[in-house]
Amino acid sequence: MLVKSKILIYFGKRVRELRKARGLSQEELAEKASVHRTYIGMIERAEKNITLLNIEKLSKALKVKVGDIFSSY
Repeated sequence: MLVKSKILIYFGKRVRELRKARGLSQEELAEKASVHRTYIGMIERAEKNITLLNIEKLSKALKVKVGDIFSSY
């Protein structure tokens, strides 16, 4: 069984929270961030350990600072 890292779980939940707060679907966020729509789902389910470059893309697409995604971790 795959054990998911706590930070991946937190990050995925935070991305989902920010995405929903902005009224975006996974597909809309993926388009804004220039990533594939399935990638967003994998991030939100803590199935991907994403790169700093993709974290930056997400933060820009969500219109938040990179650190805001990690706030309260």
